[in-house]
Amino acid sequence: MGTLKNQYLGNLRTEGLHIPSGNKIITDAPVDNMGKGEAFSPTDLMSFSLSACMMTIMGQVADRENIAMEGLTTDITKVMSASPRKVSEIHVNFNWPKLELTDKQKKMLINAAKTCPVALSIHPDIKLEVTFNLN
Repeated sequence: MGTLKNQYLGNLRTEGLHIPSGNKIITDAPVDNMGKGEAFSPTDLMSFSLSACMMTIMGQVADRENIAMEGLTTDITKVMSASPRKVSEIHVNFNWPKLELTDKQKKMLINAAKTCPVALSIHPDIKLEVTFNLN
């Protein structure tokens, strides 16, 4: 038995279950692809997962180095290609206001983000543009 379960609900919508926690997530096809656009699309989740993974690995480094991560946000833009329809680019813009880091700490956090498992799993044909505004 896996740790995730997904069920098709009809009308291009699924409901995923994280079995250990009981948390659920709904996906919906986007409006430009025959859906209602009322929830994350699967490709939205892919892009979001990249940001979440980067933040998580950065958080591990931050905890080890006693760096406060609170306030870190990302803006994520997903670019789709038409033929074939697929994610062609993901842009992640990190913003961390009023942060005082040494150059060494910045380098460690940026390296952590770029080497997260999701980033390493994305096909090289997908353009990743990551910007770090770490002051």
